[in-house]
Amino acid sequence: MKKNVLSIAISVALGLLAGNSYAADQGLESCVQAVKKEKAGEFVKLEKLNVAGKGVYELEISDANRNEWEFMCDADSGKITEKESEVADANSLAFKKNVKVTEEDAAAVALKAAPGTIQEVEYEVEENGGSSYEFDIVNDKGVETKIEVDAATGKVIETAIEEWEIGEESDEKR
Repeated sequence: MKKNVLSIAISVALGLLAGNSYAADQGLESCVQAVKKEKAGEFVKLEKLNVAGKGVYELEISDANRNEWEFMCDADSGKITEKESEVADANSLAFKKNVKVTEEDAAAVALKAAPGTIQEVEYEVEENGGSSYEFDIVNDKGVETKIEVDAATGKVIETAIEEWEIGEESDEKR
């Protein structure tokens, strides 16, 4: 059921984008196809982000083993720019083997970069094996910013403003 709802939502999003811009529609469709080629699974969430003034789609899927994967895809070209896996918590061996910065310290760094309230924390393992915390922070105007902090160095890796979201992970930590 969830898979069908998200598939319908993605189709609706493609249709809405087509009314505004054929290029945007093609970018999302290319992203969806690229992710399907990269990893089998069902889509659980689709977000449109603004990263340094550039449109990016973030597509999340759950594979047959219930592992979650996150793909960043250029909204114009439809090419995947980043792939990472998500782990359930900070105690996952794949995550914690690289951690030198506590979640609390990483949260302080994220909140300094984007003041507000942390709505969600994700524990990510980068394609190169590195670990990072991703904080979804909502400011007093209701704008959501994603701040990714390197778990080894405590430095901000990426900042993205969420434009819209379709779907939700069943285990989001809110």
